[in-house]
Amino acid sequence: MLAKITVADYMAKRLTTLTRDTDVIDAIKKLLDHKITSAPVIDSSGHLLGMFSEKDSMRVVVQSVYNQSMSGKVGEYMTEEIIKIDADATIVDLAEKFQKSPIRSFPVFKNTDFVGVISRTDVLRALIAIAGQHRERGNME
Repeated sequence: MLAKITVADYMAKRLTTLTRDTDVIDAIKKLLDHKITSAPVIDSSGHLLGMFSEKDSMRVVVQSVYNQSMSGKVGEYMTEEIIKIDADATIVDLAEKFQKSPIRSFPVFKNTDFVGVISRTDVLRALIAIAGQHRERGNME
């Protein structure tokens, strides 16, 4: 049953997004306020430019010591080389990617359109939902 669930079934579609010009301190505050580990960085047309993550935020911390300033733009710190996930991929395929990667969330695409973000937590939500269904039926398929 889990093998039939797609990324599109569990991805986040309503996203907290950033732009290249977002102040890094404001971006970090958004990550914390929304309890997310990364946010997509998009242009004015909604095209994905990269991701800004907690890991990228650590560079802000380190550089603030050297520069004696806590300033900068997301575009200076974001990760531009990203692994893209197809919306039609299965949750199991995605779990295998997460096993091999330290990345906590991936941008999701349908053809060439950026349509959402999927995280490790989303994969676990899928697992728990299926486990609950199996318990209700009293079996494991």
